[in-house]
Order: sequence, then structure tokens, then C-alpha cells
Amino acid sequence: MAEIAYDSVSKVYDDGTQAVHDLDLEIGDGELMVLVGPSGCGKTTALRMLAGLEEISGGEIRIGDRIVNDLTPKDRDVAMVFQSYALYPHMSVYDNLAFGLKLRKLPKEQVDERVRRAAKILQIEEFLKRKPRALSGGQRQRVAMGRAIVREPQAYLMDEPLSNLDAKLRVQMRAEIHQLQRRLGVTTIYVTHDQVEAMTMGDRVAVMNAGHLQQVDTPQVLYDQPVNEFVAGFIGSPSINLVESQLVRSNGNLQVNLGEHKLTVDDRLARNRSSLGDYVGKEIILGIRPEDFEDASIEEAPPERRITVTADLTEPLGSEVLVHFGTEATAVVPSAAAADVGEDADIRLGEGDDVTTRLVARVSPKSRIAVGKQVELAVDTSRLYFFDPETRAAI
Repeated sequence: MAEIAYDSVSKVYDDGTQAVHDLDLEIGDGELMVLVGPSGCGKTTALRMLAGLEEISGGEIRIGDRIVNDLTPKDRDVAMVFQSYALYPHMSVYDNLAFGLKLRKLPKEQVDERVRRAAKILQIEEFLKRKPRALSGGQRQRVAMGRAIVREPQAYLMDEPLSNLDAKLRVQMRAEIHQLQRRLGVTTIYVTHDQVEAMTMGDRVAVMNAGHLQQVDTPQVLYDQPVNEFVAGFIGSPSINLVESQLVRSNGNLQVNLGEHKLTVDDRLARNRSSLGDYVGKEIILGIRPEDFEDASIEEAPPERRITVTADLTEPLGSEVLVHFGTEATAVVPSAAAADVGEDADIRLGEGDDVTTRLVARVSPKSRIAVGKQVELAVDTSRLYFFDPETRAAI
């Protein structure tokens, strides 16, 4: 086990494309760090540079006390788990697990002991004589992980290892990987584009965009205190609602408009966001997470915390109901959506001047909201988000 550090690491390809810009990141001994971001954000390049599969263009990478910039991959004492499993199809599971150890000329008894111990940990003992083609996707991924475990490296590097699995199996394997990492206590860097995977697995999460590190913190802090609009838009599903708004002061209280509606900002939030005073009378970007709405017939709320809307679409999901509704507010396209993470960021309805922005609320399954009907929604104004429209930084 070892600490890992990126010190001002950059990567520029021969054609001039810069994939990673001055990456500074420290991963603690035994920590599970998740690198997350949209396609092309540099997360896999950062992982491959650590593994020695990509040369770095500047900076230093340290594993433990060693600077590993010039070491070959086999000398870095790390083990990778790939998205594609990368198993040898002509070998049995046992031989796939043992192959790397045999190359290192370990004694036969030690090889056998490590292979069988890894197989027991991963519950694949009964498959040791099978070929990969006789295994399911989840079983193949266990074998790929077992090949990394038998190495007993200083760190595990996992590059989207669950992407090829179906949704249900992905959830199961996610939990198993997390528990396994806890049990082994080996420093692990896990790359994914799935923010749910990142939030549920990581001790800390590093959010990247366009080669730049945006924020590193625990999952809950990323959710509650994003440093900018990109992180706010990337973390959370469904994605945060972002609209153009204006901040005003009325009767001593701060107010924001959500289209035709006025919302009074919670006093404590206003005090905690001391910089808000500098934006009174100015345009801002207002963010409201879907889960910070509720059906006002279920949750009591004063008039200054309510909006009346028409439900355009409802999606009952059992544990919750998603309610899509229109507003006259002008939508802001989240940077996360612009980076192509697959979220519907700016859904506009209507034609010409009669255009509305569709927002989404996540409400209690007890709600009886009907499509096409007017409904009052309560807004938790203690959990509003505010961003500078120029810099997109959190206010």
C-alpha cells in the first residue's frame, strides 16, 4: 500500500492536444479515490500516466516515496483492471489468475496459494477450470479483478470496470468492489463517467472537465457545496435545474425570481453566502435541485416558498415521483451537459415567443399530482444554489 501523488502533471500529445492540465492530486494510503467526469475530460489519461502506459509531459508522479516518471509499468507495482476484462480466452480461469505470477517466476506453491485465496475472496472457486467464454459478464469481471488481487500491488487502478455490465449487475458489483477494497485496504483509483458510481463508492471524488481538476472532496460535500456550476450540474441525478434569475432585496429579505414566481431566500442561507449582497440588483444563475421541491399539499410551506405550475409529465418511480413542469424562466445550459454527459440540460417547449423551460421536481410518492393539472410546489429555499453568470463559480 502507498500514497499516490500527482504534482503539476500535464499531458500534451504530439498534435498539440492537451489532455491534462497541471493536475495536483494526492491519494491517501488505503483510500478509494474516484476520478469522474464526461468523456474526454482526461480521467483515463491521468490513470494511464500513473500506470506508465502514457508518458507525462510535465510534473511528477509519486507512488509511496518513489518518483515513477521514468519507471516501466512493471516496475511501478500497480495492477490495472480494464473495462474490457482483457482475459486470455484460451486459458482457464486458474491460468488467467496465475499467468502474471508465473512470469515473475514465483514458486509454484506460492502461485497456487495466491490464486486460491483470490478465488475464495471473489467467490469464483468453482469456476477455476472454466474458460472465459463459459462465464457471465459479472464472473469475467471478478476474474479480471482476481488477476489484480493476486499481484498484491501497492495500488489498484480501475478503468471503468463495470461499463460492460447490465444495470442490475453493475449495482451489485459496485457494492462488491467497495467492500473488497475496504477488506484489502489497498490504495485504489477508480475511473468512471457515472456520477452515481462515483458518489456511492469513493472515499473522495475528483471531478474533472476538459483536462482540469474542478474539485476534490467527499461525495456529500461535492453535492452540498459545489465550487462551480459544472460540479453542481454533474453531481446529482436528475441534474440540477439551472435558470437565469435576478437577486433583489425586498422588506429586508433577499428574493430571487423563478420565471414569473418570487422566492424568498432563507435567512440562514443568505447569511452564510455573504457574497450574495454584492449581486443585489444583478443577474445570477439560480440552481434548484429536483429533490428540493415537494408537493405543497404534503409539505407545509409559506406563500413566499411556493410556486404554482402545471404538470406536463409525471414519472412515478415507486419511491418517488418526477414531475416535469414549464416555467417562463430562461434555462441555462449546464456546462456538464455541454460536455456531453447525457443529461437533458435545456428542454424548451413551444414555438416562437411562446417558449417555456421545462424543469423537474422529485416529490413524495404520496403525491397525487396529475398531468395537465395545476399544482403547488413547495421550494426548500435554504438549499438554493447561486452562480456567477460570467465565471460560473459558486457565489
